[in-house]
Amino acid sequence: MAGFRALAAQVRDPARAPSQRRQALRKCLERFAPYGHRATWLHLCARAGVDPDDRSPDAGRLVAALEELEEARALWLSYERESARRRRAQKHLGIRQPTALDDWHSRTWGGRALLRFDDPASVPRVRLAVVLRGLIAAMESEAGGGARAPALAAG
Repeated sequence: MAGFRALAAQVRDPARAPSQRRQALRKCLERFAPYGHRATWLHLCARAGVDPDDRSPDAGRLVAALEELEEARALWLSYERESARRRRAQKHLGIRQPTALDDWHSRTWGGRALLRFDDPASVPRVRLAVVLRGLIAAMESEAGGGARAPALAAG
């Protein structure tokens, strides 16, 4: 099974047919889909100008969608590295009980379905990285207030 980076290389590969490149992008969503698979797919398609049902979309638009996904994924991986560093430091200090922030993070490990939407077409219209920055900031500011994911405006 190919990883995210190998699939991203397939999306960029000009020797592949457009349908194969589209499929590789969809498989990337099996590794990282902040809104869930369908909602993230619809979001990327809308932002890149791709018809979600087009089996042979423009390669440049697929790459644009991939770049947005990669930007968000890089931000999320950075957050996960920081969370792991913070937990190691806490454990070194003898703090064994995870905090509310750690509870939420453990339920969202891997970056899939960080924010669920009842209507996949109602996701925010801004870049994924902007939404994730807001989500991370909200979680860090609410860390002492509970283990629930913050509510973000869909605008």
